[in-house]
Amino acid sequence: MKTRTPAVRPVDADELDLLVRGEHGSPHSVLGPHPHDGGVTIRVFKPLAKRVVIRHGDGSTHELAHEHGGIWVGVLPGDDVPDYRVEVTYDDGHPHVVDDPYRFLPTLGEMDLHLINEGRHEQLWLVLGARVHHYDTPFGDTISGTSFAVWAPSARAVRLKADFNSWDGREHPLRQLGQSGVWELFVPGVGSGTAYKYAVLGADGQWREKADPMAFWAEVPADTASKVYESGYEWGDGDWMTSRPAKQHVHEPMSVYEMHLASWRRGKTWQELADELPAYLSDLGFTHVELMPVMQHPFGGSWGYHVTSYFAPDSRFGDPDGFRLLVDRLHQAGIGVILDWVPGHFATDEWALARFDGTPLYEDPNPQRGWHKEWGSHIFNFGRNEVRNFLYANALYWLEEFHADGLRVDGVASMLYLDYSREEGEWTPNKYGGRENLEAVQFLQEMNATVYKRTPGVTTIAEESTSWPQVTGPTSEGGLGFGFKWNMGWMHDSLGYVQHDPVHRAFHHGEMTFSLVYAWSENYVLPISHDEVVHGKGSLLRKMPGDRWRQLANLRAYLGFMWAHPGKQLLFMGAELGQESEWAEARELDWWLLDHPEHRGVHSLVKDLNRVYVETPALWQRDDDPGGFQWVDANDAGRNTFSFIRRSASGPDLVCVANFAAVPHESYRLGLPSAGTWDEVLNTDAQGYTGSGVGNLGGITAVDGDHLGQPAYADIVVPPLATVWFRARSE
Repeated sequence: MKTRTPAVRPVDADELDLLVRGEHGSPHSVLGPHPHDGGVTIRVFKPLAKRVVIRHGDGSTHELAHEHGGIWVGVLPGDDVPDYRVEVTYDDGHPHVVDDPYRFLPTLGEMDLHLINEGRHEQLWLVLGARVHHYDTPFGDTISGTSFAVWAPSARAVRLKADFNSWDGREHPLRQLGQSGVWELFVPGVGSGTAYKYAVLGADGQWREKADPMAFWAEVPADTASKVYESGYEWGDGDWMTSRPAKQHVHEPMSVYEMHLASWRRGKTWQELADELPAYLSDLGFTHVELMPVMQHPFGGSWGYHVTSYFAPDSRFGDPDGFRLLVDRLHQAGIGVILDWVPGHFATDEWALARFDGTPLYEDPNPQRGWHKEWGSHIFNFGRNEVRNFLYANALYWLEEFHADGLRVDGVASMLYLDYSREEGEWTPNKYGGRENLEAVQFLQEMNATVYKRTPGVTTIAEESTSWPQVTGPTSEGGLGFGFKWNMGWMHDSLGYVQHDPVHRAFHHGEMTFSLVYAWSENYVLPISHDEVVHGKGSLLRKMPGDRWRQLANLRAYLGFMWAHPGKQLLFMGAELGQESEWAEARELDWWLLDHPEHRGVHSLVKDLNRVYVETPALWQRDDDPGGFQWVDANDAGRNTFSFIRRSASGPDLVCVANFAAVPHESYRLGLPSAGTWDEVLNTDAQGYTGSGVGNLGGITAVDGDHLGQPAYADIVVPPLATVWFRARSE
């Protein structure tokens, strides 16, 4: 009896033509293996091939016939889909054996797609982007490859262009997974280091080449492709991560060194930074480092604030595991890592997020909400579930995958207000008639609530410059849910004060005391950030009036006052050197200044400030409690002097006296909270810092007697342009 040959599974010619043009939304319905009529029809798309053969595991082969426009077809006997490979011969006459991407099932499940559409997939990076997979086969070997998945709901088609297909995307169209808006393709044989882009046929009928929004790695600018990356990093910060969930930052020491990695020392890799930075920060005594954006950005002059790849560490420094190494080494040195994060706006580069699927997908479609006039960038559509999901999943990504300990959220004020940087008629009120961006508020609350739920022990910090209430209030009570807020008012007022000549400061005394009126309305960080030493503002040292000795003395006195003030402190790199020139991202810090004793003195002072700060709970334990602070004398404007007490829940008090006059004050009667011996634990005028050496060596003795509401007092010497700290001696 003659065996009947199974028929080829028919596909309409128009559908084949659609596939050839790259406009077929479901290429897997045509390509790959399909049981039919007692056999398995296999179609492959190899438009440049001269011959295509199916090769079986037992070595047998089956020739395919050209069907239409580079589509090859054949029928294998039997109902079971075999494990096969494709042998392709091109003009060179040499056969090339490859696996068939179209024989694999989707790598995303129905629950993943449901959560993506709901905007509730907290680990979005585990299902989207380019993810390397390894599968064991029934034949005892392993298939390795990469799943490419991208959200582009309005796209008509998506192709994969990569170095493995000579940047010809015709052979690798992606399939659309139902109505999810997700397009996916698993490509066997593709691994870490592969460069790729998506060719997206937009809703407007235009093809666009796009970097992957979820790429874990990217080419070094000015190249713009994404790169596949599979991490093999083994962490060594287990002790740090085990103890992290119990951290309560507001009640712990937090002295932050803000830095721009590319200009700290020029030309360093992640590895070199990991070798140098932890030791430098440990020597200075900072508890945390805050890194200006490390997410991939094409223009170095943006300092990282115009991001194109939110999930990729900056490839200028090396690969993503290099960044993991840097964080790991910092943790092993006892230093927390805070990352600057930019969810308020994104870069306009046409190959990145902008009009990703031919529509304003990530950006708000309303130009009154979707365009940032001040920064010339797009604003995210906070009203779209999937976009909010993209952003808060990105926050979790850096905290979970890279062990970051906090996020400083850039430009929060620009997100909160519909009229931010807009003139009358350029914005539309919200549904209640107000100027608050209700969708952005919802996003910030969702982000903070999710971050603190999933990664306890981390912190989020808002750069927020207005009087928006409860920025650090709990979301359960209508707050935004941040851990801290930058105290921009303190920064503005205190810098304004110290820029006056001492003879004029008495008329501006309130600029230094006003911050204590609202110091406990939020949990605050005192920021002397990069924004204060660029664009003609001059370095922190150059803001100070007078000759060079007075400038340095003013700087030291200011730092001493800052470290004693309620709130955590943040200092931008270079201030610890007494940097003279204004910061510029194109050159490194003026390290040669440390060859000069007066600049080494500033460096030594910062070390001592951090050392005494960490060992004195009164300076940080009750930062959120007005009972942890008391003025001794807030009104001594005539002598440009401020004195106050910092108290801890347990342990000795610390008394700070800051003199911003250019003359010393002899026999200055200082009210103190108790009689006895008080040690001078820090004096910014000490000779070791190249000061004049005026002070109270050996400490002071307080006697009983009321003075300015305190039960004891001592007569002390207050150095010129200096801050002095006294701590009660433990008997």
